[in-house]
Amino acid sequence: MKRIATVCLLCCLLVGSLLACNVLPNVTANGTPVISSSPATGSPTPALKTWYPAAAGVAVRYEDWQVAGGHEDTVTIVRLDLKRVHISIGYQPDQPLTMNVWMKQTGALAMINGGYFDARNHPTGLLVSNGQVNGASYDGFGGMLSVDTQGNVTLRSLREQPYDTNEQIQQATQSSPMLMINGQRTQFTVNKDVQRRSVVATDKQGHLLLIASPGAEFSLDDMADLLVKSDLSIQNALNLDGGSSTGLYVNGKQQVNIDPLLMIPIVIIVK
Repeated sequence: MKRIATVCLLCCLLVGSLLACNVLPNVTANGTPVISSSPATGSPTPALKTWYPAAAGVAVRYEDWQVAGGHEDTVTIVRLDLKRVHISIGYQPDQPLTMNVWMKQTGALAMINGGYFDARNHPTGLLVSNGQVNGASYDGFGGMLSVDTQGNVTLRSLREQPYDTNEQIQQATQSSPMLMINGQRTQFTVNKDVQRRSVVATDKQGHLLLIASPGAEFSLDDMADLLVKSDLSIQNALNLDGGSSTGLYVNGKQQVNIDPLLMIPIVIIVK
């Protein structure tokens, strides 16, 4: 009995230390993150379909999206004023990080996971981080989020506008497929699997949108249809690396903590 009591005491101490060090993952319910407001306000979970300011140039919104078959998820949308924030690409193939550590290391206001990577953490398409080029561009498919040397941010289809090696790009991540182009849903052939989803998009007002569905509820076809039906006025939308890579963080008056299920080597950083 004494030995059992000693083991129980040690387990309690270990759990307590892990909680104190913030090692345990964030609490989720049915795949949906617990979304907290600023500790200073103590306000309850925000209402749906309302833009909440998080920081200068950053606003957050939550929506309940549903598709046939009973699939439903609380989707988080981050709207960025590109005149007030700076976009860059973080890349650490030799030392992938949790998104929480990525945020602390970069001092970002917001962050979402980037494009696809292989088993060695190398990008499957082109990646440019602070002017350093890695990988090779997709040819005839997919899309690219990029920032040129003048700080201009673009999101484009690589089939309609292929990458040119003479472009003066400072930051870029590629992924696939494009879900919307010029306000229209695209057509693509993919499997029907439902997964966690990450999307980067631009709206008709010139904002950049970061969108995350943390529950494994939607196929890529579902996601494209939902984007078209939304009132987000989306111009272009690119699917990012979803599934276990899906992650979205926001610091500020509204805090969002959607963690990837693994350490990731590629992130889109907002400062």
